Amino acid sequence: MAALNILWTGLALLGILGVLQIPTQAQAALQPNFQEDKFLGLWFTSGLASNSSWFLEKKKVLSMCKSVVAPAADGGLNLTSTFLRKDQCETRTLLLRPAGPPGCYSYTSPHWSGNHEVSVVETDYEAYALLYTESFRGPGQDFRMATLYSRTQAPKAEIKEKFATFAKAQGFTEDSIVFLPQTDKCMEENT
Repeated sequence: MAALNILWTGLALLGILGVLQIPTQAQAALQPNFQEDKFLGLWFTSGLASNSSWFLEKKKVLSMCKSVVAPAADGGLNLTSTFLRKDQCETRTLLLRPAGPPGCYSYTSPHWSGNHEVSVVETDYEAYALLYTESFRGPGQDFRMATLYSRTQAPKAEIKEKFATFAKAQGFTEDSIVFLPQTDKCMEENT
């Protein structure tokens, strides 16, 4: 019996040491003194990077979408995104609930189970915002995404470069970073 306890103790220690040796991505910081009221309004999703197999398969057919950030009735933010899917405009709204310091939110994805945490890492409120989203569903099932929001459909080259640098700092490779092409579809004010 003592040998069995020693074996289990040894396995537990190896497991702990193994976990400690797993490399982790740099934790994305938050925008200092985040001002939620300045973050509200119309944004265009101009760039994405993700470790999602779905994203890596579909990234060549994705196009820019528009998102409107508005205060939610019970606190937090409503993020309403309109995008082109199968030649139809589709709109989805997520409730971003405050999850810590200002600029940090959580939401439950209607398509993928689990809670996601999204952080506004950097923004000037007038031209761009860099966001980082993650969720953990178990070993090897983590989801990570970096997003570039821009106030216009044509972000400046220096903003795109800033996003690429940010995405790479989060561990994304060049082939997992995409700048979404502009489209006229689903961009009207009433869609």
